[in-house]
This record gives sequence, structure tokens and C-alpha cells, in this order.
Amino acid sequence: MKLTNVFHGILAAALVATAAGREPLRSVDDLRGLEDRVRAVAAQAVPCTVALISGETGASGSGVVTSAEGLILTAAHVTAGVEEVEVVFPGGQTEIGEVLGSNFSKDIGMVQIRGEGPWPFVKLGQSDQLEAGDWVVAVGHSEGYDPVRKPPVRFGRVVSEGPGNFLTTDCTLIGGDSGGPLFDLDGRLVGIHSSIGESLKNNNHAGIGGFREDWERLLAGEAWGELSLNPLANPERPVIGIRMGLELRDGGVPVEAVTNGSPAAEAGIRRGDVIRSVDGSRIRGGRSLGLQLAKFAAGDEVKIGIQRGREMFETKVTLARADKLFEP
Repeated sequence: MKLTNVFHGILAAALVATAAGREPLRSVDDLRGLEDRVRAVAAQAVPCTVALISGETGASGSGVVTSAEGLILTAAHVTAGVEEVEVVFPGGQTEIGEVLGSNFSKDIGMVQIRGEGPWPFVKLGQSDQLEAGDWVVAVGHSEGYDPVRKPPVRFGRVVSEGPGNFLTTDCTLIGGDSGGPLFDLDGRLVGIHSSIGESLKNNNHAGIGGFREDWERLLAGEAWGELSLNPLANPERPVIGIRMGLELRDGGVPVEAVTNGSPAAEAGIRRGDVIRSVDGSRIRGGRSLGLQLAKFAAGDEVKIGIQRGREMFETKVTLARADKLFEP
């Protein structure tokens, strides 16, 4: 696997684009050290990165084996509408995989290899600990399985940690990569490729934290949610339970009504208050509020900055899930 030319081609950019990273590159030796770590991740990741092909629909994508027993994590849209898929390893070995559960709102799903293992597998990491600027490594069967090459390895940085279960990176991805793995520099799985942007370098990945939250339901074969690129349409999104008024010229979200029994009500937020910030981040309007809240999960405690007349203060709010708060 030859990565040297790729690294040399980005040397100038990498040496100056260090402000957001937790491991700044100040010299060629630093760059060589990064190359060694990416090589080590690739050596672990490639044998475990599989192509998933549906003989019924003709669709194909990627996945990654996460246990010796053959449990595969992938994107929900890769296996949508089918009960089994062909699982093709980089060396050409083919097995049958049973499609398990899917949460379409998070675009996450599981597949179980039916053949006996043990299978090569990767270890799970933590997506919640990633920050903008962190180095990551992406693998996937670009344009589908190709017997004359192994799945390409790409690397880049985290662009943002949200919204919702998703994180965004500048790793170059194309069709066929969907469902493939994203790794941190310790070689641990932190995400699964979800939607690929038009620029190919602004791509969404479903964080491994979303799998952990839904693990038992996915293993049990449940399928739920709706696939949407809009995090504000996710019924599992975290909310505080208010009805928003018209946006103000100077920013902020006026509270037009407070839902009974909601987190906002329990925190003492009132009609007529103006929400100015979430955990210190300024709120410019209703969409800004939704996107800031979507970076958290239901059950998280956040600080909401409130303007009440001329008074400014913060109150702590424990977020609730939209579908639970507003269920009939």
C-alpha cells in the first residue's frame, strides 16, 4: 500500500493547517510519524472492510467486521429493503450475510455473517470524543468491489462533531464507500460513512455512539426511523419543549409557549423569554437553536442562556427526545 506520494503531495498544506488539530505537524519528521500511524491503521482496517452486495436489488456498499463471530456495521441505506447480502472480503472470499436491524434516522445498521468464523475484526472507539481538526482514516470499496485492488485508504480531518449522531470530515469518498468504516489514529472504529457530499470532500459519517445507544435493538433485528439528511427531522432529536416565536433582528429565539412537563418548563423557562445561547454558543435563530441542540443527546444537561427583559442568566436544562415528549 503506497501512501508516501499522497503525504508528500499535501506536505505544505498539512504543515500550516495545524491550528485545529490536537497533533500539530511542524516538521517532516512529524509528517512521517503521521504516515506511520495511518499505515498501521490501514493494515488493521483493510482486511476487515467488506463489500456488501444485494443480488436482489443490485445495490452495493461497504461495511466493516466488528467481532470474531462476523458482526458487521454498515449504513442503513446500504441494506434497505433486503433480507440478505453477499459479503465480499478484500481477497475475494464471499459469504452470505443476514441483515439485522436498522435505525434509518441515524443511518446505521447491522449484518451478521452466516458462515463460521473466526473473522478478522476491528475494535470500537468513541465518536463523542472527536473534535474538529482530529485526524481520521477512511476505508471503503469505492465504486464497488474490485478484485484487482484492495479497498482504498483515505485520510483527513474532522470538520465538525455534529449535528445529531453525525460527524463531518474532509476525507474524499465516492459511491460504494457508503457503509464503510472511519477510524481514529489508534485504529478504533469511530464512524460509518453515510451521505457523500457533492464536493466529495465534505462527507457525513454516523458516529459509533449511535450504534452503542441502539445496540440491542439492532441485534434483535428491529427497523425504525426515517432516512433524512435533515437532522431536525429526526424524531429522536433532543429538544427542550418550546414553541418558537418570530426571529429577532439581533438574534436569539423568542419563547412563544412552553410545553407542559417539558425540560424547559422544569427549568423555569417562561413565555416571553429569549434564548440567547446553548452551552456558550450564540443562538442566531430557530434553525441555529435546533442544530446546536442536535449536537447533544436526550438526557444530556446543557446550559441555556436566557434574556428576560433586561436580565441575562443561564439555566440548566436536561434534554428530552422529541418523539417521547410529543408522543400522543
